Parts: sequence; structure tokens; C-alpha cells
Amino acid sequence: MAYNHGPLPYVLVFSILLLCGFGLPVPEDMVLFAAALMAYYGAADVWIMIAVCFCGVMVGDSLVFLIGNFFGIRLRRTRIVKRMLPPHRMKMVRQKLHEQGNKVIFAARFMPGLRTPVFFSAGSLHLPFRVFFFFDGLAALISVPTIVYTIYHFGAHLDRVITVIKRVQFGVIGTIIGIVLLLLIKAWWARRKEKEIEGKV
Repeated sequence: MAYNHGPLPYVLVFSILLLCGFGLPVPEDMVLFAAALMAYYGAADVWIMIAVCFCGVMVGDSLVFLIGNFFGIRLRRTRIVKRMLPPHRMKMVRQKLHEQGNKVIFAARFMPGLRTPVFFSAGSLHLPFRVFFFFDGLAALISVPTIVYTIYHFGAHLDRVITVIKRVQFGVIGTIIGIVLLLLIKAWWARRKEKEIEGKV
């Protein structure tokens, strides 16, 4: 299979994963999903894409950790951070980090809703960066290749699923349009009958 798109797909995926580290409201797993589909449709090499995704994930996670490490206390007082990372969630995460430490960092990679709070809290608690990087990297070595290659490998089945979904969507839309038309016809017929009765009176 030829890859004629140059570095653009890799730069795009890496940039989005990097922006996720700055709080871009895009689910990281969806970026990995899209990266896998790029490889499946021939826009990129799957093994290079896996490496790019891994690097993007690690840089993004490290940014969250370092932001927490250097600016955590001040940022926790701001309204935007309180909204993104509610105090009750941060308190729970800090408690878990104190109790289980490294296990929480490893597990957070597999729990999308807790990644940012855990990594930010780990930084604000001044956990050694090398410890964070090791356990997060270990988890990423499992999750990133698994997600990307699984989606890539089963791409043909995804085509079928997407086709079925489209058919179902068209069917649902057609049914809704049919029901609306029937209701409009019924309302028009009832209105006509009322006018006929009023005319006779």
C-alpha cells in the first residue's frame, strides 16, 4: 500500500494529541481511533502512526504533569480549572495518589475521565517526574498500540458497521418523515372536516 500524503497525517495527529495536553476538549481515544483509520485507508503507515501517537500521548501527559508541578497551586484557585477539575474530584485523586501512588498513574491511562486530574495532581504533589514518566509510559506502551492496531486491523469490519449505521439512520429518518407527513395530512383532514361542519351550520 502506498503512502502518498507525506508527513501531514503524522503532524496532524501529534499536534492534536499535544493540544489535548493543554486542555483541548477532544477525547484522546478518538484521536487514536482517527489515526488508526488514516492508516487503514492508506494515508499513513500504521507502525509509524503508532510511534507518533505514543510520542504525542507522552508529551501531552508530561505537559499536564509539568503544568501541575510548576503552577498547580495557583491554577487550582482559578475558576476555569475549578470547572474543568472540580475540587471534590481533585481531593479524591490526591487521596488515591497518597494511598496507592504509582498504581493510580498507571491505571489513569485506561480511564479517560481521570487522566487529566491524576496527572495534574501528581505534578502538583511534586511526584518525581521520572516516576510519573515511567508508569505512564508503561501504560501507554500497552494502550496506544492496542487501540491503534486493533482499529487498523479490523478496519474492514468497521466499513460494514458504518454502512449498517448509515442504513439504519436513513431508515429512521425516513420513518420520522413518514410519521410527520401522516400527522400533517391528518391535521389537514380534520381542519377540512371542521370547516365543512361550520359551513353547514
